[in-house]
Amino acid sequence: MAHITDIIKYEGDNSTFVWKHPNEDFNTLTQLIVHESQEAVFMMNGEALDLFGPGRHTLETQNIPKLGKYLSASTGGATPFHCEVYFINKTVQMGVKWGTDSKVRYIDPDSGLPLELGASGEMNLQVSDSRKLLIKLVGTMKGIAWDDQSGGFTKSLQNSFRPLISTAVKSNLTTAIKANNINILEVDEHLTELSKTLKDAIQPGFEEYGLTIPQFYMTTVVLPENDPNFRKVRDLYTVGIQKRVAQAEAEVKSAQIQAEAEVRKTKAQTEAEITAAQRVAELEKQTTETEILKREAERKIIASQAEAQARAIEASGEAQAIRAEGIAEAEVMQAKGYSEKDVLQAEVQKAYAEGLGQFGANAGAGGGGGGSTMSDIMGIGIGLQAAGAMGKQFGNMFEGMNPSGQSEQPAPANSIQCPNCGNKLPANAKFCLECGTKIVTLEANEIICPSCGSKTPKGKFCLECGAPMIRKCANCGAEIPAGGKFCLECGTKV
Repeated sequence: MAHITDIIKYEGDNSTFVWKHPNEDFNTLTQLIVHESQEAVFMMNGEALDLFGPGRHTLETQNIPKLGKYLSASTGGATPFHCEVYFINKTVQMGVKWGTDSKVRYIDPDSGLPLELGASGEMNLQVSDSRKLLIKLVGTMKGIAWDDQSGGFTKSLQNSFRPLISTAVKSNLTTAIKANNINILEVDEHLTELSKTLKDAIQPGFEEYGLTIPQFYMTTVVLPENDPNFRKVRDLYTVGIQKRVAQAEAEVKSAQIQAEAEVRKTKAQTEAEITAAQRVAELEKQTTETEILKREAERKIIASQAEAQARAIEASGEAQAIRAEGIAEAEVMQAKGYSEKDVLQAEVQKAYAEGLGQFGANAGAGGGGGGSTMSDIMGIGIGLQAAGAMGKQFGNMFEGMNPSGQSEQPAPANSIQCPNCGNKLPANAKFCLECGTKIVTLEANEIICPSCGSKTPKGKFCLECGAPMIRKCANCGAEIPAGGKFCLECGTKV
């Protein structure tokens, strides 16, 4: 009786794509172990019953529904049966080599010379459909690998797909070179795009058998170095390069000449523009100076006219003020019931009465011998008193005829000086009438800080802001007195 296997697992190497387990007798309690990178196909009587993924599986009718029709229910589920288990390797097979079995004929488009090329490279291969690969390619074999040396199988993928690869490369390599306008001597620079073209041509043939090509590389294009035609193509290529170099040099020289001419032209235009701008600036300067003198003369004329008008207005105002004052005084007298004549008469009478009184006193004291002298003195006194009264009235009457237009005002007894503009102010003034500066009353030992404007004791620095109290000229460094607006040494405005 044949040995009944209890555990089924993969025992092949990683270079194998499909491996068939050697034992074919199992019972319904057999354990099937499938690794993460594998799949297992359970076949019975030549039919693929089920596909198992990674994990541990028990072969029974619940796991394999199609198995029930081949087993007798009277066996109690322990009946042995004959079947086959295939393990499919799902890993990506890296670096699978390929190459053309013969030379590829290529006609150089520039020279028309025929050349023979060879191509080789590597690709990565992976199983995409386990059932399709097993049914269409493996069949009843023990398994399959890429080459003949791996696994000892009767068939290899390399031998199976060599015609497909060779035909696709021969048919598409030369076409891709011409379609992309690639020079045969520069083909190594375009291996990536050529590899993509060849992969797109080869991929459908592999997918038909459940395989896929994740990456396809053409690493080498073998050129016929010893072929006379290839030497001619290479010489023509060299001549073409030399012509392009000479043409490029000529274009560079022409560009340099044009650039130099353009520079000279630009320089001449710039110089001409600068000269024209200088002339325009000179004319504008002359015009500006003339305009300045003209405007200065106009300003002087306007200022003179304004000053004359102001004087006329001032004289007219003073005259009107004097007249108004006289009218007001006359109205006051009229309201009080007397006139200027009455005032004069009252003054004369007063002076006369005072003279008589003085005369009587003197006559009683001096006796009769001086009667004539005393009469003269009395007459003189009366005349002086009357003249004084009349002179006062005449002075009031003709006061408005002062040529200067202003009455002299006595200077105030106590006055102060503005620390900002130097204008004289009344002693009790709080602000300057000229510049509006606030007037601060200072003690004998106090001064105003020129930096912060605060009162501070006399010294070298301010107690409020710490600034130096001595002002110095920014131009010559000389000390400037308080309130000064110009330097006494150099005349610089502070």
